[in-house]
Amino acid sequence: MSELASDNTESIALRLDDVGVSVDLPRPANPGDQVQGVPYRPVEFRDDDLPTALERAASWLRHTQNWLGEPVDVIAIHLDYDDREGRPYYDVKLLCNDEDLAGAPIALREHLGRTTDV
Repeated sequence: MSELASDNTESIALRLDDVGVSVDLPRPANPGDQVQGVPYRPVEFRDDDLPTALERAASWLRHTQNWLGEPVDVIAIHLDYDDREGRPYYDVKLLCNDEDLAGAPIALREHLGRTTDV
């Protein structure tokens, strides 16, 4: 069970399976087809100037790669816009692996380092 928050501070209960999709979602009929569990999350950069948003995204990727000690797993880059008054126009999203953002590769290296030192 998960909750979806809306703008008016009400929450809606969702019945999700282990993959994070609705338990009522029709599944593909062929056993070779599937709804995949994709552990990716968007990292967003918004600006009225697209090159600036892209430069900030690139800077974040460099810093995160240095912190992580390996390249960040980015599956997609999504570009959108928001033409509502007072909002940054460009919306650049990097779809990044959850485990990378949680620091799992760092924890794994530290764990392996401790077990080989024994």
